[in-house]
Amino acid sequence: MLETEKSYAVLEEELQRLQRIGVALVLPLVNAVDSPALPRSPIDLQDSELKNMSTLSELVNLKLGDVTDSIIAEYIWIGGSGTDMRSKARTLPGPVKSPEELPRWNYDGSSTGQAPGKDSEVILYPQAIFRDPFRRGDNILVICDCYTPQGQPIPTNKRAAAAEIFSQIEVSEEEPWYGLEQEYTLLQKEVKWPLGWPIGGYPGPQGPYYCGVGVDKAWGRDIVDAHYKACLYAGIQIGGINGEVMPGQWEFQVGPALGISAGDQLWAARYILERITEIAGVVLSLDPKPVEGDWNGAGCHTNFSTKSMRKEGGFRVIKDAIEKLEKRHKAHIAAYGEGNERRLTGKHETASMNTFSWGVANRGASIRVGRDTEAEGKGYFEDRRPASNMDPYIVTSMIAETTILYQQNHPRCLTCQH
Repeated sequence: MLETEKSYAVLEEELQRLQRIGVALVLPLVNAVDSPALPRSPIDLQDSELKNMSTLSELVNLKLGDVTDSIIAEYIWIGGSGTDMRSKARTLPGPVKSPEELPRWNYDGSSTGQAPGKDSEVILYPQAIFRDPFRRGDNILVICDCYTPQGQPIPTNKRAAAAEIFSQIEVSEEEPWYGLEQEYTLLQKEVKWPLGWPIGGYPGPQGPYYCGVGVDKAWGRDIVDAHYKACLYAGIQIGGINGEVMPGQWEFQVGPALGISAGDQLWAARYILERITEIAGVVLSLDPKPVEGDWNGAGCHTNFSTKSMRKEGGFRVIKDAIEKLEKRHKAHIAAYGEGNERRLTGKHETASMNTFSWGVANRGASIRVGRDTEAEGKGYFEDRRPASNMDPYIVTSMIAETTILYQQNHPRCLTCQH
């Protein structure tokens, strides 16, 4: 056997071992909604390593309520890159029902790229809570944003500015709804290549994979289903999931969600997905173009409507909003995610980032309006420009600001270019 072939054989064996371990730990999440009891793994448990992992899984899922009133709160925040997620846990004396009941906390910002070493303390403000699908019981996940000890939002805190926009009376009265379509790619841990793809090679061309079924078309479904059920358990308004055009790529949808809660829920859903892929030994990628060539990229299409758009005559309001979005096209593109220029080429169901366009049922346009919206004369539109790694606080608040507040010298338009 050639040396290269030996290396591939060793790597394949290691990947199979990691996948076996991952399945043993992900299975309890797949069954989180349907059964409170831990299922037995279908994997042969004579393997001592899998036996250890099964015991570990049972310990992780101990029911604390049987012995204590205390709960565990996992505080979650966005790190210095603007896309990485960080978290740490603390014990609280009992169950909580709202983020206002939670204490603020701090962390070392110099270790996350968010503060200098000589003044490293960053304060976490709890903003939204969700049920914890990993620890279950009364334990919670807590979405936080980050402030200096003096109470000022740090530069990577995009939630604070979004909250200011959503608090404007003109915006809140319109009750903005969002539906966020988060595309993502699952990668093999050791080689950073899409799950199911031959190492160093490519699968067959795109066509059979979108919403595909079968071992040769859908790779990673256990992870996707575990995430789906975990989000439902957490209380996230997850609307559905599907396989995407590029094999190894999937999508989940959050919404319809009101205002800033859309951003809170998407970040919580991303966190849960990161944790599940961590367990499964698979890498989660939000790169908008993970594989160059004749392969679809990954976006986060953002569906949007206001009360005025949802009423009779709303189609005129939708058209007016699209005209405003065209005027601020460059500003939106600049804020819609890193590396998006590799995705928005005018190919693979995208519009070129250099031009603005809209159309009914046109997935090659910047803005797509659905057939139902056109027929009913009211409804919503889809902004197809945001990248998969976009910050939902930025994107949702910017769409609201541009479509509701934007006009010449408007005092409440906080970032509009006049």
